[in-house]
Amino acid sequence: MSKKTLVLGASLKTDRYSNIAINRLRQNNHEVVAFGLKQGEVNDVAIDSELLDYKDVDTVTLYLSPKHQEAYYDYILGLKPKRVIFNPGTENPEFYEILKENTIEFEAACTLVLLSIDQY
Repeated sequence: MSKKTLVLGASLKTDRYSNIAINRLRQNNHEVVAFGLKQGEVNDVAIDSELLDYKDVDTVTLYLSPKHQEAYYDYILGLKPKRVIFNPGTENPEFYEILKENTIEFEAACTLVLLSIDQY
């Protein structure tokens, strides 16, 4: 089943994990939307450089350090995703508490690993 995923912190650089994640998500037939500092395209996914009101987002996968996440708290909450994935290096106990208060699931995990073991 496809899980519409927002990759937050998307990069056009092919060696970045966010870029690899976009490609792997698409290979696994997930619908992907992406936000990054630079507009462009990865695979068939447009990277938006302004925050859009995406509809029906199942998962937000984070590729932003904790100090850069705070600016996006309200935005993420407004999307009402079912879950937020904190990839390695993005773990953020403060945001975990906010997500709990808003009954949004979260996990500290690697999107690439979850996809590789069919646990996404």
